[in-house]
Amino acid sequence: MPLTRYARIDESPYLRRALAVADPERAARGVYNHTYHLLHYGDPVAEYWALIDGVTLWDVAYQRQVEVRGPDAVALMQYLVTRDLSSHEVGQCKYAFMTNADGGIIGDPVVLRLDDDRFWLSVADADIHLWCQGLALAGGYDVEVAVPDIAPVQIQGPHAPAVMDDLFGDELPDLGYYRLIRRRHDGLDLVISRTGWGGTDGYEIYVADARADENARAEQWWDTVMRAGERHDITAGAPNHVRRIEAGMLALGCDIDDTTTPLEVGWGHDWMVDLDQPDDFVGRDALLAQRAAGPTSRIVGVDIDGPDLGTFTDGDMPRVLSVRRDDATVGTLTSACFSPRLRRNIGYVRTTVEHGRLGTELGIDHPVHGCLPAVVVEKPHLK
Repeated sequence: MPLTRYARIDESPYLRRALAVADPERAARGVYNHTYHLLHYGDPVAEYWALIDGVTLWDVAYQRQVEVRGPDAVALMQYLVTRDLSSHEVGQCKYAFMTNADGGIIGDPVVLRLDDDRFWLSVADADIHLWCQGLALAGGYDVEVAVPDIAPVQIQGPHAPAVMDDLFGDELPDLGYYRLIRRRHDGLDLVISRTGWGGTDGYEIYVADARADENARAEQWWDTVMRAGERHDITAGAPNHVRRIEAGMLALGCDIDDTTTPLEVGWGHDWMVDLDQPDDFVGRDALLAQRAAGPTSRIVGVDIDGPDLGTFTDGDMPRVLSVRRDDATVGTLTSACFSPRLRRNIGYVRTTVEHGRLGTELGIDHPVHGCLPAVVVEKPHLK
């Protein structure tokens, strides 16, 4: 399928390099954060095993960085997210929820603190910069909110540290989990963080001015990583949804959205909502009321019987599916795939607390396979 370009949609600055190594007949393309990118390069199962057993390079340049800088940067950041950021150090990253006035999740960025008065919100598929600009203006915060030309890649898999050693040698310290450093490499300004969406050991490298000079810096960095990874059998791949479903990483706009509150996520995420901190944040009153009353819904893991449900990015599950208990609709299946290691279909369901208890038997309405038996299980499915 040819790539149709459209002036209102950006292209990843790594797209030419990605297309050059993708299978032109089988690769799947998509739009995320107004940006063209590859959903997979032709064989998402092969990409899964490369991630599990080796090392992969991912184009995640659609993951835009919203920069908040200025004297009131700390105050605005605290108002934006549900976590208490009072202990957030320079050089540290934190995963955080952003909520609207009703407590619904509108973003789940990684928050990177680069300086005392400078933060990045590394955002998923949402125009968070507009939200930040609006709140800054309405609240009179003395900050600048911008979306700089930053294009990240991820190096993910058990051999990722070896590739990083070959890239940086002694220049790269033993970077702790969810920590960041800044480096200059071959004329490129980089931010390196020990983060990622792979459910394994991995890094994100953010390239500055990546789209300048017809993507010259982005393509230079892609080529540099691929050369360094040759002896480790590095391959290009896309963020792997099979692995993230196994590992319990939720997708914004799919598993969670502005109709889901952080308290309904459950699953150990309650620590991301600090309702007893001294500072206010958007949605706090609504979440306080929900905590007092108790959430009525949950996101739960399910095992699903029936035919192989694919890899989530191959078109087998293009939409959320209804979930039934007896003759009543009790929720939706938000993500599902066939796990190559577990040898079964797994997924996540948004349902009532009552129907989310372990062992509850459910039915998934599949448009091709009919009603598939499912059962609520512990999550994550596979760490």
